[in-house]
Amino acid sequence: MLTRTAQTQLARLAKQFKAVAVIGPRQSGKTTLVRASFPDKAYVSLENPDTRRFALDDPRGFLHQYPDGAILDEVQRVPELFSYLQQVLDESGKRGNFILTGSNNFLLQENISQSLAGRIGYQQLLPFSINELPESSINDLDGILFKGGYPPLYDGDVDTNTWFANYIRTYVERDVRQIKGIIDLFTFERFVRLCAGRTGQLLNMNSLALEAGIDGKTVAAWLSVLESSFIIYRLRPHHRNFNKRLVKMPKLYFHDTGLACALLGIREPETLNLHPSRGALFENFVVSEIMKSRLNTGKQADIYFWRDSKGHEIDLVIEEKGKLVPIEMKSGMTVQPEFFKNLEYWTKLSGEQGGTLIYGGKQSQFRSNGISVRPWRDVHSVAM
Repeated sequence: MLTRTAQTQLARLAKQFKAVAVIGPRQSGKTTLVRASFPDKAYVSLENPDTRRFALDDPRGFLHQYPDGAILDEVQRVPELFSYLQQVLDESGKRGNFILTGSNNFLLQENISQSLAGRIGYQQLLPFSINELPESSINDLDGILFKGGYPPLYDGDVDTNTWFANYIRTYVERDVRQIKGIIDLFTFERFVRLCAGRTGQLLNMNSLALEAGIDGKTVAAWLSVLESSFIIYRLRPHHRNFNKRLVKMPKLYFHDTGLACALLGIREPETLNLHPSRGALFENFVVSEIMKSRLNTGKQADIYFWRDSKGHEIDLVIEEKGKLVPIEMKSGMTVQPEFFKNLEYWTKLSGEQGGTLIYGGKQSQFRSNGISVRPWRDVHSVAM
């Protein structure tokens, strides 16, 4: 098992709360992480039909089997369990008693907020970040963009295209039905692929509705489905305006660039070099890596972008202790003067020097104007 950065934070949460929920997309390594972190706890998969039926029919008797707590995997499959779990936790003085995992944030949050608020800590686990991968796996930027970070792809000889084809099929056919009962699966899958084509762009829901052939309410509902199952992430604009008119639309990103590539029909990493979406995928990679780095260490994401009505934009802004840290992303391997244009505009506007440029090359630079230039492999050094 590759060491997960989140393991330290998970252990910390288990000492503070009576229960801990580890949430994230399917196949992100949640089960492996919790079983390695709590080897003495009983493990129960609620994906198992017989086990799930027992928990549904007799939740009190089901929980009574585990006086020392347990790992309850995919617990959102049995929402009736949460009220009974509340009573068990209230009667116990133990910390880290039950460890819950879930890949459906919508169903999980709904039940936790009703029954377990104040009793449970959260750890979000996304696919591997590059600092969790073996050194031999992160030599090639296009290879990383193409493959992404889902753990099964790094476990033996797994064909990337075949794995993602099955992942998409399983997600659409099973998880989507579970969340919202979507019937028109063909249109929904087409919608997801259209979202992949908008990676790194402002999310114009009217345009997306028109192209997908659905109405605006359906777009909003389906985007919520994709977010609650950890497929996409909507990056919000920051509110600081410097007396400027700002855009209000969020930008759309996928939690994993490998999945985005599969949805875009990219079948080998070599084609990425000239692909029109390469810059957007690189931007997606940086946003995702910074988010992983912050979440894995127990911080709030607190990441945004900034853009005014005239098109001046900072790709990413991290809010840390009341300070805004601007970050620009360029996929080119050679640093060009125009790469600094937006950071220099931000400096002039805010009166604050500094900021970071993350690019597709290999060398670090420290400019006299306070701007730090970082290669893509050092992305975690700017995550604060």
